[in-house]
Amino acid sequence: MSLIVYGVPLSPYVRKLRLCLAEKQLDYQLVIVLPFDQPAWFKKLNPLGRIPAMKDGDLTLADSSVICQYLEDKYCELTPLLGQTAEQHAKVRWLEKYADYELAPLVTFTLFQQRIINPSMGHLCDEPSVMSALNEKLPIHFDYLEHTLGNAKFFVADTLSLADLAFASQMVNMEHAGEQLDAQRWPSLSALYTRIKAGASMADLLQGEQKILSSLKKATSKQASFEI
Repeated sequence: MSLIVYGVPLSPYVRKLRLCLAEKQLDYQLVIVLPFDQPAWFKKLNPLGRIPAMKDGDLTLADSSVICQYLEDKYCELTPLLGQTAEQHAKVRWLEKYADYELAPLVTFTLFQQRIINPSMGHLCDEPSVMSALNEKLPIHFDYLEHTLGNAKFFVADTLSLADLAFASQMVNMEHAGEQLDAQRWPSLSALYTRIKAGASMADLLQGEQKILSSLKKATSKQASFEI
């Protein structure tokens, strides 16, 4: 097996890459590397210390978008995830970037960080920042994405693409943090997420993620008991 992915399952960027690999039916090995306290050898793979990184034989790559682009180019005969035309390709990349750069700071690095990661490490949850993200900041982005999706099944050309996987990867962390999309306010987005979540690729990943999430919650519970 030549493909090796470095990262952790609960990272939305690692999740996006793993979904890409699953949709293309590419085998790979997952080597656990945390976003912090990383081994020295990992910096040789990615001097920025970010996950995911990937090795394919002698080739080393970092950044989920770059890696997914590489997989698309190298395995062009497999399920396409970046569209079929220049216009579709551009739209997919834009929406992928939108999820990675606009949703992630609020969903993963606010909701998920505050509700799940901080308590598991013995830190307090900043609930006001969570409420601000949920009630003030995220609705603007969800309104835009709902309008962009319209009545279509997927964001681009009615076919599953990296845009859908990037969006769904963030929504998983939102759900892990105890929140869900309002299906009445954003029915199309909610249906899209439900559709992807029910697919074999996502369902397989979520089974493993739930075990990790359960461990984090146990750590939080033990921490709280110790403080009492």
